[in-house]
Amino acid sequence: MRNFRRTLNLVIGLLLVVFAIKGLDLALYPCTFVRNDIHTVTTEQKDVIILGTSNGMSDLDPDAMLEGTGKSGHNLCVGGEYPVDAYYLTKLILEKQKPETVIFELSPGYFTTEKEKGNNYLLFYHEFPLSFAKAEYYMATMLDCDFRSPLFAFHEYELSFELSKVKDTLYQKLTDNYDVSYLKGTVQEYHENGFIEKYPVSVENFPGYSPTLFSEDEVKKTNMEYLDRLIQLCKENDIEFIATTMPLSAVMLVQEEESYRKAWDYFAEYFRMQGVTYYNFNREYYMNFGHELTNYVDYDGHMNGESARAFSKVFGELVFGTSIL
Repeated sequence: MRNFRRTLNLVIGLLLVVFAIKGLDLALYPCTFVRNDIHTVTTEQKDVIILGTSNGMSDLDPDAMLEGTGKSGHNLCVGGEYPVDAYYLTKLILEKQKPETVIFELSPGYFTTEKEKGNNYLLFYHEFPLSFAKAEYYMATMLDCDFRSPLFAFHEYELSFELSKVKDTLYQKLTDNYDVSYLKGTVQEYHENGFIEKYPVSVENFPGYSPTLFSEDEVKKTNMEYLDRLIQLCKENDIEFIATTMPLSAVMLVQEEESYRKAWDYFAEYFRMQGVTYYNFNREYYMNFGHELTNYVDYDGHMNGESARAFSKVFGELVFGTSIL
């Protein structure tokens, strides 16, 4: 009888701990735009999925890109999205739907650096629904980080930030609310198609810039392996895979000319060997869109909303044969 009570008390104690952790996560982990993204691509059929970094997130508006095609699309690009994330996002999508095309926006710096620990490490994983993809994603990434991170994801955010949003966070989660108005800020706003519109910034107010220079010797093997796996996954599922690099300002292209030249050479050859079409708007397709600083909100190549929509139409015309008139 004593052993039974001890076991029962232990089970009850563990359940209380689990409920406490879940309660804290429910109240303190904020509702990010990635929550909306994952919800959309796991509940709605989309013809075109865009993967990549913050440059793709701010430069490609699926609605403008696909206007007139009858196709639907969603932008899953996020700052901090590495090839490993793009791969498991695609695996998750394939458990729920099958897109026709995957567009991969490539920023060279993401191949010479490693995924950082912290809230960006959990940004995607935390929002994955229970799935085979989530289990694989956990084994591939979460085992490398602090064991507390997956269990106490909310600890990656400042408590003052979390507490200020508790009311909205609980309301959104408890009512399954995905209203994009909660994701509108002072410098940008999130749209239902995953596109994040940046508000215009005058050039004299651009933040400073510390570029991540490219060198073939510094390319991380794991990043290339997951890009290989992503391309192969698309081929196996008869999904068209397209690679692209967003247009950067002429100022930055001149300033870091040697680094970018090495990057363009490296990836042009890589995609040629993979049999993948690569739309580089800083080399072969340089003239398709303007590279003036006024198109951007910083030196990193993030466009303002108006320029992004104009570029997206140009991209759609080139890739999907849409009309930009």
